[in-house]
Amino acid sequence: MNKQNKEIKLEDLGYSDFFKNNQLSVEDASLTPARIIAEHRGLYVLKNETSELSAKITGKMMFAASAREDYPAVGDWVLVRILDEKQALICEILPRKTVLKRKSAGKSEAQIIASNIGMAFIVQAPGRDYSLNRFERYFALAESSNIKPTIVLNKTDLISEEDLEYKISEIKDRFKNINLYLTSTVSGKGIAELKKDIKKGLTYCFLGSSGVGKSSIINALVGENLIKTEEISSHSNRGKHVTTHRQLFILENGGLLIDTPGMREIGLLDSNIGIKSVFSEIQDLSKKCKYSDCTHMHEPGCAVLGAVSTGELEKEKYDNYMRLVKENDFNTMTKLEKREKDRKFGKFIKTTKKQLKKYKN
Repeated sequence: MNKQNKEIKLEDLGYSDFFKNNQLSVEDASLTPARIIAEHRGLYVLKNETSELSAKITGKMMFAASAREDYPAVGDWVLVRILDEKQALICEILPRKTVLKRKSAGKSEAQIIASNIGMAFIVQAPGRDYSLNRFERYFALAESSNIKPTIVLNKTDLISEEDLEYKISEIKDRFKNINLYLTSTVSGKGIAELKKDIKKGLTYCFLGSSGVGKSSIINALVGENLIKTEEISSHSNRGKHVTTHRQLFILENGGLLIDTPGMREIGLLDSNIGIKSVFSEIQDLSKKCKYSDCTHMHEPGCAVLGAVSTGELEKEKYDNYMRLVKENDFNTMTKLEKREKDRKFGKFIKTTKKQLKKYKN
């Protein structure tokens, strides 16, 4: 029997006291818990102690949903009614312990990437879209939900030792207390070390752009080619976007891994806590600002701007901080607030045009 389908305990799937206690508050005792391990356009794949089941949500849940966050996501624990050996009906989502979410592209609502995760592996590869700023964006996303971020620098076989040492140095200089794994699925470098640190019953998520090798790393960790991957282009050094949905895999040692599609846009939403945590250095400096409501943009006596001018604070890090703060503030505004802001801006433009016309006359 494939180790993905063998009988296991719910605890092996990450079912802790947190979920048990929430299940006890549900009146219908006939419902049983299962974890969502994959989603395919409204059809969910669940796993419990004995089997994998395909399932849909009830009409009642669909009717009550007011946002995408009200629908199940990979990693969720749900209460189901078993219909037969292969099918079930999802009746309720148990409260999420952690939830990794981003702003939906082109919309103001949140999209859940995965839930009930303990650690997020942020994967980048040299020559792809490697960026320290991008790392900080992912960190803010993770830490906003109390998920520990960890860096995986993959495809290290594609660069020279000198270039690799430089990247390691700049990562460690920018991020003082972050774990860093150096991996290559071609040479096998770092895979054993990564696997050793993945613990039984804990859930890990792999995040990163298309082509950085997330799925290849999971295949190497699982020991089987469970996820389809494609070779990178020889002239662009870019991989195709192969993973099209989120899916949870179980390692032989019991670790739980969630693969995610490559994401071009990582829009921040409700990530203020994460931003403060990632940029704690700036938060400490802000306590020394002359004004308590300092925006760190132009105020006299701003300790943050002062640190930038003296080189104590890296200019690139400051610029990225301001960029993420502004983006998060805008995306977190309610639709009504955005409409009011747009109305005021439109009024400002109209008034300015009148004044210009009057000035010309």
